[in-house]
Amino acid sequence: MEQNFVDIAILIAYGLLGLAALTAIIMPLINSIGNPKSLLKGLIGVVFILILFGIAYVISGSEVTATYMKFGVDTGMSKFVGASLITMYLLVVISLVGIFFTEIAKIFR
Repeated sequence: MEQNFVDIAILIAYGLLGLAALTAIIMPLINSIGNPKSLLKGLIGVVFILILFGIAYVISGSEVTATYMKFGVDTGMSKFVGASLITMYLLVVISLVGIFFTEIAKIFR
């Protein structure tokens, strides 16, 4: 009985997560119909992240150890995971630098 409740609760949570994701994607598109130039800023952000990922993909390694092989990781997956990690590190550093300079600029205003 208790296991069925947990299964149902997990399915409801997945459904709500999917609904939230769809809403997060669809609502900005609906709002941008009135202001199509607002889509340009979002597109620039997506292109910037794709460029960062491309750079990270080029510099990431594709080595596969015995431990990776146990989990079915091949060279392509290793390179993709490495690129994802490098992209995350770059975005964190960019965010921290942006926060730092924003706070410094507030001091001098």
